[in-house]
Amino acid sequence: MGTELLTDSESDLLRAAGLIKQGAVVGIPTETVYGLGADACNEEAVRAVFAAKGRPADNPLIVHLADFSQAEDYTDGIPQLAYRLADRFCPGPLTMVLPKNDKIPMVTSGGLDTVGIRVPSHPVMHRIIEMSGCPIAAPSANRSGYPSPTTADHVMRDMEGRIAAVVDGGQSEFGLESTVISFEGERSVRILRPGAVTREMLLEICESVIVDKAILNEVAEGTKVASPGMKYKHYSPKADIIMVESSLDDFNDVVEKDGGRGVYALIFDEDAENCPFRHMTYGADSRQQAHLLFQRLRELDDIGAKKVYVRAPSKEGMGLAVYNRLIRAAGFEVIRI
Repeated sequence: MGTELLTDSESDLLRAAGLIKQGAVVGIPTETVYGLGADACNEEAVRAVFAAKGRPADNPLIVHLADFSQAEDYTDGIPQLAYRLADRFCPGPLTMVLPKNDKIPMVTSGGLDTVGIRVPSHPVMHRIIEMSGCPIAAPSANRSGYPSPTTADHVMRDMEGRIAAVVDGGQSEFGLESTVISFEGERSVRILRPGAVTREMLLEICESVIVDKAILNEVAEGTKVASPGMKYKHYSPKADIIMVESSLDDFNDVVEKDGGRGVYALIFDEDAENCPFRHMTYGADSRQQAHLLFQRLRELDDIGAKKVYVRAPSKEGMGLAVYNRLIRAAGFEVIRI
């Protein structure tokens, strides 16, 4: 079975929505990364998503809705704080973990009694949800463990023949998956996965914001997790990724001492002048780094990199999300000097 490549024309979006209503899986653009869209209430369709990705069944999927008010149809006991956060951040790159009801199958929630709810802002994704008339479960549209896709071409390369279609909606705006939060009482939230909605932004609405220790540390085998991206090695290209937390001079020393064939560096834009070794840059600030990170990891594979030393980003603001993706891509291999 071939995979159709669709445009963002109204007729093609209607085609994509029809495929999803029929139980098929479709690659869809969002403002974060491309997702594999399927009817969240159709167990067979959701299992097809897991099969296409090669994703572990205990890794929960996020359910995408056209409006946050629809969350009342699929969840129970939405806290008032969730409505305040929705007023500020929905539609957008924020996922809220809420108690699910029986309309959401356990296969969608990874066996949990909770489900992640998100209202995407990308106009193409939003239109497909409206046209399909169903909540759409949509994990990132890559093979499990590989860097998430930020273009339709990435999805076609990963998913050709594995899904029904891919909708080309241009390059993703943010380049990293959504921020995922759970609720801690009436006034506080816990960040389970960092993204473009930062801790600092959440503190404008919440009394306190807890950063889960799993964001920067490996989760023990057998642990159940409430959010995608917490448990397994993720976002990793074929090349070995090693993150280096150091000054530029010390970083250069580490790379030069290795100097082997197929060794590259992924560095900040300002580091590139007079850089003595093979390298790519991935932005001058955390927002640019988020936008470019997965694209650069894929490009490094394309040019045959075997080992990549990466300058560690800041852990402040959106930098925490970039650091989180890199430490998982590196399998928690970090050189600190």
